[in-house]
Amino acid sequence: KSGVLSRHIHPSWVTGYVIRGAWRYLEHDWIAREGAFVYEPPGEIHTLVDAEAAGGAPEIITFFNIAGAMVYVDDAGNSTGYEDVFTKIAMCRKHYAAVGLGEGFVDQFVR
Repeated sequence: KSGVLSRHIHPSWVTGYVIRGAWRYLEHDWIAREGAFVYEPPGEIHTLVDAEAAGGAPEIITFFNIAGAMVYVDDAGNSTGYEDVFTKIAMCRKHYAAVGLGEGFVDQFVR
């Protein structure tokens, strides 16, 4: 099954709170369900997938607090790309421009 969030690693910790739905990591046998708190230790490689078969909702909403970057990796653990606050801001600028709000719309969310 393909990942909802491609195989990746974090150089620092991540916490999450599941608001809606259910998901799991291909690399673990536990399921994160609504109301669950999740802790990802630095350096763990994982692939987030929908757990709809385990009673998930039609959508997944999880609040993640990521300290640092997300580095995408292949099956051998080699880096294939990354996302951080700067790439996310650039992605937002591009999106807001495409939908007619203008690149500067993102500025209200950045101090």
